[in-house]
Amino acid sequence: MPVLYLKLSFLYFTYFALLGVMAPYLGLYLDSKGFSLLEISQLLSLLMITKVLAPLLWGALSDRFSNNVFLVRFGTLMTLVCYSGFFFANTFQAYALVIVLFSFFWNAVLPQIEVVTLFNLGSKKELYGRIRLWGSVGFIFSVMGFGIVFDIWGIAYFPISLLCVIALIFVSSLVHFEEPKRTQSHDEASHGFMVYLKRRDIQQFFIVCFLLQVSHGAYYTYFSIYMESLGYSTAQVGVLWSLGVIAEVLLFIYMHRWFGLHSIRLIMAISLLLTAFRWVVTGLLAEYWMVIVIVQCIHAFSFGAMHATAIKFVHQRFKLRHQGRAQALYSSLGFGAGGAAGAYFSGVVVSEYGYYWTFIISGLVALAAVFFVYSLRFKTSHFS
Repeated sequence: MPVLYLKLSFLYFTYFALLGVMAPYLGLYLDSKGFSLLEISQLLSLLMITKVLAPLLWGALSDRFSNNVFLVRFGTLMTLVCYSGFFFANTFQAYALVIVLFSFFWNAVLPQIEVVTLFNLGSKKELYGRIRLWGSVGFIFSVMGFGIVFDIWGIAYFPISLLCVIALIFVSSLVHFEEPKRTQSHDEASHGFMVYLKRRDIQQFFIVCFLLQVSHGAYYTYFSIYMESLGYSTAQVGVLWSLGVIAEVLLFIYMHRWFGLHSIRLIMAISLLLTAFRWVVTGLLAEYWMVIVIVQCIHAFSFGAMHATAIKFVHQRFKLRHQGRAQALYSSLGFGAGGAAGAYFSGVVVSEYGYYWTFIISGLVALAAVFFVYSLRFKTSHFS
């Protein structure tokens, strides 16, 4: 188990290190290339659109052929190959094409990594949170490290920095992992995937995930640009991104205890209320350093608690035969469709009304998700 723990932790570390370069700094890089705020939102929304399609395709392939590990390796290799086109892009259309191609494969592999991880952990699934926190550590390391690099040498070093991280992801996927095995009992064969999607609790769960990510659209698209417009340096922006993920790491460490004490509905409701508060304060008081530092720590709930809850929910509600597609659907509807909608509409709002109203509306969307949480009905009230 110690060796397996290290291999899985390194895979998560490298995967989310890429997000640590891209989430805070891709918008700044595109801004440096002269793209407008609306064009930036359109390009970043492409990242989310591929997150709708790619996980579903990969999930269907994995459930059909039982080849999760192979798909992780092939996906990371194609991410590296397709991203090389970034060095030759010089128009909006060229950047759009490269972003679609490399993000398609990058977005496809995460649900498969989740399935491989949970299967390889076997009866030790409580270790998931501690393994997943290394993804957060990779994000922090990347955000802060490259924030300093870009502050000293400039954002022009963004493309080569991202290339190095993608290469590390591919290397980390090449170590040995046991391929998830499925036993097709008569019950599983007859209980098709679409049957799950007709259940009201599952439908409402996915609506909550969608709205949560819509509310994150302004944050992932414009937070860095917004902070720099208020006078913060690139390094300070990196610190702000990192603070949220540090809080997320601390929550992952103790999340298993919270699962045992509180209901799914309560965890989601608290997290969403705090998320709404976070976005409103970001819109109103972002010029005050200590205020924005404090609200960034709410990321522990906005992402950490909600994601851990969602992963466990999907793992418990769907049979092993359908795990690939179920995790993919969570990624597609939430991070994909929700993220794309949030990125696009935040671009429209910020272009017309500015950052203030963009984050206020994000807060209202998070509040709307609370309604669906309280309408949820679960067969069990606690995670085991």
